[in-house]
Amino acid sequence: MKFVSPFLKKIVYPSLSASGCFRYNRAGGLAILTYHGILPQSYTPIDPVLDGNLVTADAFRRHLRLIRANYNVISPEDALAWIRDSQPLPHRAVLLTCDDGLLNNVTDMLPILTQEDFRCLFFVTGASVADSRSTLWYEELLLLFLRARPNEYVISAEGLSIRSVLNLPQQRYAAWWSAVRKLSQLNEEKRRRFLSEASAQTQVPALNVISDSLDRRFGLLTLAELRKLAAAGMTIGAHTLSHPVLPEMDPDLARSEILNSRTKLEDALERRIWAFAYPFGDPASVNQAVLAIAQESGYEAAFLNYGGGLGVALPKFALPRVHVTAKMRVSELDAHLSGFFQKWQKRAGRGASTLDTAPN
Repeated sequence: MKFVSPFLKKIVYPSLSASGCFRYNRAGGLAILTYHGILPQSYTPIDPVLDGNLVTADAFRRHLRLIRANYNVISPEDALAWIRDSQPLPHRAVLLTCDDGLLNNVTDMLPILTQEDFRCLFFVTGASVADSRSTLWYEELLLLFLRARPNEYVISAEGLSIRSVLNLPQQRYAAWWSAVRKLSQLNEEKRRRFLSEASAQTQVPALNVISDSLDRRFGLLTLAELRKLAAAGMTIGAHTLSHPVLPEMDPDLARSEILNSRTKLEDALERRIWAFAYPFGDPASVNQAVLAIAQESGYEAAFLNYGGGLGVALPKFALPRVHVTAKMRVSELDAHLSGFFQKWQKRAGRGASTLDTAPN
């Protein structure tokens, strides 16, 4: 089936999008997009996995203009009104969201949103209520694994012993994701100490955001910048305290990550935080127990990071989204938004996960 995807992306999607065929899909509901930010122009991409979630400024503008021309954009407040069953959705409704709270959300993404007159729901971690800048721990870990000399390492700290073979690229990716899942069992402080030990044992220096381009690429928003985003008319949602893989955690620790991220943001911004996005948000990173915690933690909706498009089921605590990547062309985005991609997946026997039908 490997030949199908390039054929779809290079031939079928562009043809159907240009002809307007995607507009004939009369599926109702809501299509929700997930972005992760803008690739700073001065930043040179390091790795396709590390940087693959960030789109260029030009691509983002093209996306917004496609959406404006062919869909009806709703604001986060419109989405909340729909969630509360007090406001119907327009036909072909689309909601923009953005995860993680990187600095480029303010420096590179916000100006485009403002110029194009779009509103976005930004999901940020608890790190963004601080006055000093930090980075995402799992991105630091991937950088470390990518830069380590080829070898087999056994890193032991904080009660964990992680064996990692870092020779071929695919081994590095697999070792990284395995380590991310294991380190998610720890709290944020212990995780940081483990990273420090891993840096020492592999002799790879810790990430140091000393340049503007690195700062905008890897740095997280500070409280002042988060307030700037909110003051510009954007809506803020919670994305846990430290972005772990929640099913790997002790339930009490997972509950703290989900609940306390909301209370911290509400205290800092003095406004209601009604939306939550699951970290990573793929089927392996969300389960029914995590869904239940989100629902019990005072949110009105929670968002996944897959399965989105018009016509799909929309459970309020497992809202599916279209995950936008650097490789996604405008015509492919159109296919996802219109619901064509999800229909194709079902016909190919790759139906939705059971999470897509989770109860409201």
